Amino acid sequence: MPITSLSRASRELDGVTFGACEKVLAAATNEETRMNHDEALEQLSHIARERAFGRRVGSDHLIQVGLDALMAGVESPSIAMLAGLVRSEEPEAPALFDRVLEELGLHFQPPADPRAAKWAMAYWIAGQIVDGSLDPATGTHLIWADVAYDLNYPEDLRPLVSCALNLDGWDESWGVSVEALKEEAIEAAEQLLSKQPPGERKD
Repeated sequence: MPITSLSRASRELDGVTFGACEKVLAAATNEETRMNHDEALEQLSHIARERAFGRRVGSDHLIQVGLDALMAGVESPSIAMLAGLVRSEEPEAPALFDRVLEELGLHFQPPADPRAAKWAMAYWIAGQIVDGSLDPATGTHLIWADVAYDLNYPEDLRPLVSCALNLDGWDESWGVSVEALKEEAIEAAEQLLSKQPPGERKD
């Protein structure tokens, strides 16, 4: 490892819990895979929304997200404790992760109304489909399985549900490529976002 990397790793160890030291040093040897500060905050925010919308995120992943943030220079009183948890301490990760979110001002609270929360989830997923951070097949399936059913398949979500069904059942004999179906899904997500009203949607 270059001297500059060792020096940086040493600085990053200041204030880090003993359990995180080995992880920090290991990560410092592979700098090309490290996130920058903004990417780490975006990842924290993304996981915050996943959990707020009821998606299960494993404790091991929460710890890794904490380590990614620590290595990217994100500072909070609890980030090193989260990053330094070992396997036997994994049950502590959810509470520590929530504490980190609070400290960084990233805590996300979905709408209290159940239907409004489902609509908020649909718009969030659609946004990820459009910006390319979520595969259209995965995103449309989430809207189909986790949102549309609970909202009794509203008209505005039916194009995305149709895309999910097509992508899920696609066969080469259809004479259309998966890429073309994914483009249709992106267009359907854009259409949904264009209809997003200000404030909460509860219909």
